[in-house]
Amino acid sequence: MSLYQADGLEIQYLSSEEIELLSPEPLPDNSEGQLLNIQQKLKDTGQWHDGQIAGRRWAVCSVALEVTQRCNLDCTLCYLSEHSEAVKDVPLAELFRRIDMIFTHYGVNTDIQITGGDPTLRKREDLIKIVKYITALGMRCSLFTNGILATRDLLESLSNAGLSDVAFHVDITQLRKGYDSEEALNEIRQKYIDRARGLPLAVFFNTSVCAENFADIPGIVRFFSKHTDVVSLISFQLQADTGRGVLRERGQQIDQQTVIQQIESAIGTSLCFDTLVAGHQRCNSYAMAFAINGNYYDFYDDVKFSRTLLDATAQAVLPRKHRAEAKKYAVQAFLRAPSVWWPATRWLAKKFWAAKYDLWAARGRVQKMTFVLHNFMDASKLERDRIHSCVFMVATSEGPISMCLHNAKRDQYLFSGQTGAEQPKLDPVAVYPIKFLKGRSKQRALAENPAPAPAESEI
Repeated sequence: MSLYQADGLEIQYLSSEEIELLSPEPLPDNSEGQLLNIQQKLKDTGQWHDGQIAGRRWAVCSVALEVTQRCNLDCTLCYLSEHSEAVKDVPLAELFRRIDMIFTHYGVNTDIQITGGDPTLRKREDLIKIVKYITALGMRCSLFTNGILATRDLLESLSNAGLSDVAFHVDITQLRKGYDSEEALNEIRQKYIDRARGLPLAVFFNTSVCAENFADIPGIVRFFSKHTDVVSLISFQLQADTGRGVLRERGQQIDQQTVIQQIESAIGTSLCFDTLVAGHQRCNSYAMAFAINGNYYDFYDDVKFSRTLLDATAQAVLPRKHRAEAKKYAVQAFLRAPSVWWPATRWLAKKFWAAKYDLWAARGRVQKMTFVLHNFMDASKLERDRIHSCVFMVATSEGPISMCLHNAKRDQYLFSGQTGAEQPKLDPVAVYPIKFLKGRSKQRALAENPAPAPAESEI
């Protein structure tokens, strides 16, 4: 274990020996106990307070279900292993077993991210079966994809099978051919928005933040501000030194607060990112606003009311597939909580008054936009308290484990269970053909064996 001072706090890093010893927790006797379990972990790390969502509304924010390790992009930031492309897909039977374990751990209404690699590289029938299996257990699922193979027809089929959300990942780190800036990538973002428009799916967008696109965050936010009729959440994932990506140390200007400042500079108003917290405050930041006539009105600026509302509606689970249905359910949850009727009426009246001109101009049309920041950790700098109180998990063959911890131990879980193979000790450049190399190993292979110069007759 090592110590590090940051912002007046003493941060404890796990040693490599401690990381090696950490493993998924045993299955609980019942999922109800998981609420108490995460509450205790948050208390252990000083993160339990009246604005904490974890332990009240849910026991885990989401669980990633990696259905393939294959990907059709080679991102400069990538959490996958240098061995990932050489690993066979997890069989459906094993995926169903992992879904059952997620259900045993966390119960109904658990959010599962169907991810990879890129999950759309699995057969369509496999994806449909996975979505149906999750939905039949009363859990909710999202498709996390770069969008290349996520056709309108596929999205419609998955929606019919029960998919709740689609999260498109588009940014400059993906090195998409013909797109050399975040502004140019708006063409692809627009294509994906149009592809999902009208489907009963919540539409999210993910952006990896690094030195190359930090200054572009305001432009990205302004683009999505024009599409709040379809896009309801945008997530910024801060660079971490993990996996096979060629980008390593994060620029000093990139942290949760500076990214928030970039967001606020784009929307022209401040937002409260600390009224409600999902898990550890150094892991996740979260804000929500009403989008009316191109302007934003903070949902959580009244801290006391927001936390009172959270406490009164902790058991409410809003559907996300249909916005109208979600609004109806929110009203019903409000009516079942008479203790907040009067403070909610005053809060809503203030919002209406502040937004009266925009409401008039927008003819009463109000959209919601959620802003999320994920501050992932370097594989060699895992903070003890953040791992202990993690609320973003990955489903392994042995059970759910912290996402950042899983990234640090990815090869151990990559080669366990479904393949029967042991964790490889050899250099991937020495054992795999070039087609199986991506990220750091591919960069090194090309540097060691550059392509021969063309003959004069070929020039």
